[in-house]
Amino acid sequence: MSRIGKMPIAIPSGVSVSVADNVITVKGPKGELKQNVNPSIKVSVDNGHVVVERPNDDKEMRSMHGLYRALLNNMVHGVSEGYKVQLELVGVGFRATSQNQVLEMALGFSHPVVMQLPKEIKVEAVTDRKSNPLITLESADKQLLGQVCAKIRSLRAPEPYKGKGIRFVGETIRRKAGKSAKV
Repeated sequence: MSRIGKMPIAIPSGVSVSVADNVITVKGPKGELKQNVNPSIKVSVDNGHVVVERPNDDKEMRSMHGLYRALLNNMVHGVSEGYKVQLELVGVGFRATSQNQVLEMALGFSHPVVMQLPKEIKVEAVTDRKSNPLITLESADKQLLGQVCAKIRSLRAPEPYKGKGIRFVGETIRRKAGKSAKV
């Protein structure tokens, strides 16, 4: 039995979970999320807990069992508490500004990079003197948030020689030594 899949998901107060036609809907103070579930996986809501069960021990069923339980747990956590990711822009002249759902960044290119973000994500860009600019992204949807963060980071991934680029706050970059001086 899957160790992840067999654990029940506790539903916090203020969150409602409903199951209808293989679609699970989770509503909470931070928003509403929906997830389609394979018809062979059984999801039930019992006295404040969500339980995910599988019909047999086939390899495919075992993998889906843990997957759907993890997805549902992320949804419950997202609508109750939400997810927050901070990105740091490291480099001379790197800047970020945000207005509504538009994020504009100066990343050392000849033009500013402008990104239109999904409406489910709240963005805040802070540029202070003597510190690197920070981009704070918040959302109830962990998958969407991770995808948007990866897209932003891919615009200027941290390079190993000087460490310039867009990185997650707290991320360590493996640095390489540059050219050795000729003796």
